[in-house]
Amino acid sequence: MTETNTVNPGIALVTGANKGIGYEIAAGLGALGWSVGVGARDDERRGAAVEKLRAAGADAFGVPLDVTDDASVTAAARLVEERTGRLDALVNNAGITGGGPQEPTTVDVNRVRAAVETNVIGVIRVTNALLPLLRRSPSPRIVNVSSSVGSLTLQTTPGAETGPISLAYAPSKTFLNAVTVQYAKELAGTPVLINAVCPGFTATDLNGFRGTRTPQQGAAAAIRLATVSADGPTGRFFDDEGEVPW
Repeated sequence: MTETNTVNPGIALVTGANKGIGYEIAAGLGALGWSVGVGARDDERRGAAVEKLRAAGADAFGVPLDVTDDASVTAAARLVEERTGRLDALVNNAGITGGGPQEPTTVDVNRVRAAVETNVIGVIRVTNALLPLLRRSPSPRIVNVSSSVGSLTLQTTPGAETGPISLAYAPSKTFLNAVTVQYAKELAGTPVLINAVCPGFTATDLNGFRGTRTPQQGAAAAIRLATVSADGPTGRFFDDEGEVPW
């Protein structure tokens, strides 16, 4: 990805930021001078993440947040508003695989439902709750953490590496990509830029730490899109190497 111009540090909220890629996104933004809200469900892990970020010099604050719960998301938006009055970047990182196995002919539909609830509906819920605060920013950015396994182009390209068959996780990311495009279409002509990013095969507990990339590497594309200047892209899909086909 070639975008290098960035906006001035502001206020960001990262969902699922208590560990893994989400934590490293928060850490990377904090290192750039951003004030970062650590969105996470688990009180203990969220508190530990905030303490670690502060010890590294970041201006971090905790935001209790369960993306699958309306009341939790409403309360999180209220907390951010009371603390900061606006939001400059929202990184929708929280996600689940849905568990396995996920072969289409035998899948438990509850796995599919859970993946969509978190990975898609959760993103919509959080984005809509925080959009009024983002509109108060001179340069609002939304980044949806997706995956190349959601690329229909790659899924139908012979020889492309798209991971195991998964009727819950991969289609939920395809759905998220489509949602990203729809937001970009509605928000066209406004300062809000929204993009999807693929962190690559990153070693996190989501994949049993089998990934070949570090969480810091996985966070890089999201950090760049969260801080991209006004002439940056919107409604597109990136990884570290450039644009990912839909």
